[in-house]
Amino acid sequence: MKAAQISKYSKKFIVEVNEIPVPEINDYEVLVKVKAAAVNHLELLIGTGSVRLIQDYEFPLTLGNELTGVIERVGKKVQGFKVGDTIYSRLPLQKIGAFAEYAAINADAIGHLPSNLDFVTGAAAPLTGLTAYQGLHEELAAKSGETVFIPGGSGSFGQMAIPIAKSMGLEVIVSGNPQARGRTIAAGADRYIDYTTENYWEQLSDVDYVIDTLGPSEFNHELSIIKAGGRLLSLRTGPNKRFARNLGLSGWKQKLFTIAGAKYDYKAKKKNIQYHFIFVRSDGEQLKKITKIIEDNGIVPAVDPTEFYIEDINEALKLVATGHPKGKVIIRF
Repeated sequence: MKAAQISKYSKKFIVEVNEIPVPEINDYEVLVKVKAAAVNHLELLIGTGSVRLIQDYEFPLTLGNELTGVIERVGKKVQGFKVGDTIYSRLPLQKIGAFAEYAAINADAIGHLPSNLDFVTGAAAPLTGLTAYQGLHEELAAKSGETVFIPGGSGSFGQMAIPIAKSMGLEVIVSGNPQARGRTIAAGADRYIDYTTENYWEQLSDVDYVIDTLGPSEFNHELSIIKAGGRLLSLRTGPNKRFARNLGLSGWKQKLFTIAGAKYDYKAKKKNIQYHFIFVRSDGEQLKKITKIIEDNGIVPAVDPTEFYIEDINEALKLVATGHPKGKVIIRF
């Protein structure tokens, strides 16, 4: 089968399409014929070695973190799935490999493909959906009646996070560009701030939670609008001591992340705010809940119209790294 692989970490890594054997499965895995795989910034972080302290890989490494496909074989101890089922998955971080014609995946990491999505749009859903679900339920432990603000939440993350937050009874405020106002309000946002005409930090105060999608440059502004005892969850700013401890990393890695996140933890602690960083994990049980939210709300993730195939993997990665895709970039099989 064809697989898109790297042979080492490099700041300018090049992916090669190689012929490798179709993987064998163990008793707890399914063999999936891949139909589509999404290309994310996570691939860039993995290829450059930026996440090797969190997860180090052996080479050659088949890249790719989320996919859709059809089950072709089922392990002896797998329950709830059968040959012919259409599935989607955020692959386990320890065993990625979505950029291949077949993938062996632990059944705990897959969910049935939502009925309103096809293979292409479905490939854009699991990573974002799980990030939103784990962020709201686990990291923030948000409760009904509380308020969450998502700066830059008018894109693909907000598309999933807003209905999940609303299903928990939260008030949702989002900032973004003027073109996205209509669809963001339609997704369930209670208030929309147009960043081209308004500064959210001048409009908001005493919110319970902020989910940061923009990175370190917004950290101080985000802290300024959170009430004492609130939480700031970042998808971009960087890991800290809490993240390393929760992940169960070794002592020396915990020390490194403690140093790396010290200035963010210090600023947050001064305001009696908790700073959290998330690195999303696979979870099939959560995908079941996300599937229901996708179906109930008619969510269809935005997908960039450019058609890429496995031979075009380097062009697809370049578009994610330096272009302006109009949604998730998808590799079709």
